[in-house]
Amino acid sequence: MRYRHCLIAAALVAGSAHAETVTLARTAPYSARSEIASNIKTECQLTTQLPAYIAEYAEEKRIKTAFAEQVSASDPGRVLVVEIDEAVSRGNAFIGHQKFSRAKGALYQDGEEIGNFVAQRYSMGGAFAGYKGSCSVLGRTVKAIGKDVAEWLAAPTRDARLGDQ
Repeated sequence: MRYRHCLIAAALVAGSAHAETVTLARTAPYSARSEIASNIKTECQLTTQLPAYIAEYAEEKRIKTAFAEQVSASDPGRVLVVEIDEAVSRGNAFIGHQKFSRAKGALYQDGEEIGNFVAQRYSMGGAFAGYKGSCSVLGRTVKAIGKDVAEWLAAPTRDARLGDQ
């Protein structure tokens, strides 16, 4: 019986690691230092797609998330601060897509950084790339980054390199 109580207690402790909600901004801004082309900024929805994908994949990992209009490292609780550092769109459906995105972020607990990452992904469009637009292919890179970040949230580390690195 004692062994059973220990197992239950261990399960509760393990489950509580992910029990606290991670708050992230509904929009991941482009880094002020980036030189992302204006057509990417105006035509693609990367800034809203990235947080949505992070939340979607985090839910699959049983990590609770909540959106806020803005987040800050000094906010109480668990806060994920993310920005899109780079997005490059070369090529097209006829000559072949060559797309790249990179995001940087940090996870804070009550104002103290507990982990940070750089995540990047490349895509040539995948199956039927000839029928996809540039924003669609860039969206594939952001979706993959969202999955990478969600996996990292399950066990955050410092200076993590995620994705195609």
